[in-house]
Amino acid sequence: MDLVDELRGFNRFYTREIGLLQPHLHDSDLSLGEARVLYELAQADGRTAAEISRTLMLDKGRVSRILTRFRARKYVRSGPSSDKGKPRPLSLTDAGRKTFAALERGAREQMGAILGGIESDARPRLVAAIREVRSVLEAPRAGGELRLRKPAPGDLGFVAHRQMVLYASEYGWDWTFEGLVCEILAKFVAHFDAAREDAWIAERDDAVVGSVFLMKSDDPAIAKLRLLYVEPSARGLGVGGRLVNACIDRARELGYAKLTLWTNDILVSARRIYQAAGFVLEAENPHHSFGHDLVGQTWTLDLPPH
Repeated sequence: MDLVDELRGFNRFYTREIGLLQPHLHDSDLSLGEARVLYELAQADGRTAAEISRTLMLDKGRVSRILTRFRARKYVRSGPSSDKGKPRPLSLTDAGRKTFAALERGAREQMGAILGGIESDARPRLVAAIREVRSVLEAPRAGGELRLRKPAPGDLGFVAHRQMVLYASEYGWDWTFEGLVCEILAKFVAHFDAAREDAWIAERDDAVVGSVFLMKSDDPAIAKLRLLYVEPSARGLGVGGRLVNACIDRARELGYAKLTLWTNDILVSARRIYQAAGFVLEAENPHHSFGHDLVGQTWTLDLPPH
């Protein structure tokens, strides 16, 4: 089954699962389109029909017909226009807000019933998957603002999971790679030294899209950049560069003289990020790891004080 068939199959499954094939939404006499317009009107007074049409990507004629029905039911009123010919701002009436409140309550109850049938330990995976789907689909529209933050509870396990999934799907690496990642993270937590180490989680639209770790070494003058990764949905947006630069700046701030990292030559995109940041290839060695013959590389960056 190719990607198009997978996506279409999921659409059929999901629309059936939440009842979108029915003529009206759960415990309501509103269609899906009518409910979406009502929702937009409930978010703020003063929206125009054209704005709602653009937000929902619905035909203007269809939005106009829905608003005509809403006016007949006294759900919506039009405000005065400051300029003749300008679109008139819309707002919900008390009846409209009452209808929206009932619709919102019904929708939450329906989602609650669906979640009630899901094991509690599977719910975080569901949320992560939903966020990932949104992130991937919204990426072509540039998405939200990127921010770097410190790790929160659950982040390290998520990073280990995502790195294994991505390296398995993109390079065919086996589960021993996950063992290495978990070992690195376990040591980082067990021996964390705030005066010598740090970590960053890249986040966009409340979804994790990457990470990097600054770790100490046996030499107090040398730090290690470890476990850099960027989600496919965020690649090409400068996320990797932001993470690497954050690591470099912090290493310099902590007084390290050199920053080093270990990677493999097949990770071309990551290597370009390191080169752009000024890292220099110091050594290469062939090895057999993660089910493949690979060429490991050590890169270093001198950190002269400002």
